[in-house]
Amino acid sequence: MTLLTIWAEDRPTQPLLQDQDPQIIAAELEAIGVHFSRHDMVEVPLGSSQEDVVAAYQPLIDALIAEHGYTLVDVVQLHPSDDEAVRTTAAAARLRFLNEHTHDEEEIRFFSQGSGVFYLHIQGKVFGVLCTAGDLLSVPANTTHWFDMGTEPDFTAVRFFHTDDGWVGNFTGSEISASFPTFDELASLAHA
Repeated sequence: MTLLTIWAEDRPTQPLLQDQDPQIIAAELEAIGVHFSRHDMVEVPLGSSQEDVVAAYQPLIDALIAEHGYTLVDVVQLHPSDDEAVRTTAAAARLRFLNEHTHDEEEIRFFSQGSGVFYLHIQGKVFGVLCTAGDLLSVPANTTHWFDMGTEPDFTAVRFFHTDDGWVGNFTGSEISASFPTFDELASLAHA
C-alpha cells in the first residue's frame, strides 16, 4: 500500500507525518508542486515485454503524452532473480539512484507492478513516497531527490521523457540519503 512519510531534513528518525490515504498523500504533495495520482490496474503478466506493458496502459500513456508532450516512453523492470549478473546489475542501479540528484526535466513514473520509494528533499523536509502498483508520481524539474528500490528490487515502471536522452541525473554530492529509512524499512511499515 502507498505510504507517505514526511521528516524534517535534520530529524530522519522522527516522522512529522505518516499516512496511507491517497487523498492526503495527493494533497500533501500538491502543496510542494508534486503530482500524485492513482490509476486503475491492468493485468500484465510478470516478465512481459516493454511493448506489452506500454500496450496495456496505452490510454494513460497517450493522455500523458498529449498533456505534457513527452517524446520518449520506456519501461524499466527489475524483479528478484537467482541470476548473479541480474542481481549485480540491480545492486549497482540501486546504489546509483540512492545518491541525491536532480534532473533538468520533470521525472514522471507510473508503477504498473511492485514498488519503490521516491525521497523528495524540499523546503527543509524529506518526503518519502512509497509508490506501489497504480501510482503515478511527477516530480518537477530540478527537485532534489533520490530513489530506493530496495535490496530485492521488484517493480515495473513506465517512464516519460521530453528528450531522447532518457534518464540524466545531476548528482548533488550530498550524503543525506544515508540518514533516512530505506525502502525495506518503509515497505515493512506499509504492510504492517
